[in-house]
Amino acid sequence: MWSVPESTTDRVKWPESSAPPWPAGVRATLWWHRSTPGARRIGAGTVGATLPLTLAMMVEYLDSPVGPYREILASPVLRAPGRGIGVLPRMSVPFIAVDSEASVHGGRVHWQLPKVLAVFVGEVNGAFTAVSDSWRVSTSARPIGPRLPITGALGFAQPDAGGAGLRCASARLRGHFRFARVSVQAAGPSIGEWLVSGDHLGFVITDGRMITGRAVLHSQGLGSTSVKRLSASGRS
Repeated sequence: MWSVPESTTDRVKWPESSAPPWPAGVRATLWWHRSTPGARRIGAGTVGATLPLTLAMMVEYLDSPVGPYREILASPVLRAPGRGIGVLPRMSVPFIAVDSEASVHGGRVHWQLPKVLAVFVGEVNGAFTAVSDSWRVSTSARPIGPRLPITGALGFAQPDAGGAGLRCASARLRGHFRFARVSVQAAGPSIGEWLVSGDHLGFVITDGRMITGRAVLHSQGLGSTSVKRLSASGRS
């Protein structure tokens, strides 16, 4: 499975989770910055055109098919819109961690997301920390301006574990948000090179309902050479 060192594990058995769609109540902090050379190197190991923007988020799921849990994820670059991808950029996520074993199963089996376990402390819309034995990410969100309505979708395009192409899925969201400044501290074997510490633009989702659909395999335009390069860029 395509991943960075922070999201690799030798464990193969996890408590089983139900198939998508997954509805959930959410709160979250999101931020973005221009991709570093390290992030672009990770993106170069994937198939298709990319955009040099790193997008990351801390999420608290208030309810879900596997119960409440918390999550951190980051996409070093965004996948550019195109055939089979859709009209909007999509995240490709090699780093993602949660505090639910059943959510690990769901991410890996249903969406090819390389989820691992981590510990989370704090308030997701304020000061929040995700930590494991080898990495740590802390955020401090300072909301700015009024609470506004939000309706939209977030797309994923994950390299298929079998090398057959990309598994694309979308999460549709309706709720409220506020713009924010997000202070980030990140350290780990790889994320210190591409998840930039410092102050970034972002926003907080103060309340929302989200539903994540099933992943669909898109294999058009993926040659065997590209798939082999993609598969070799990270395993778990």
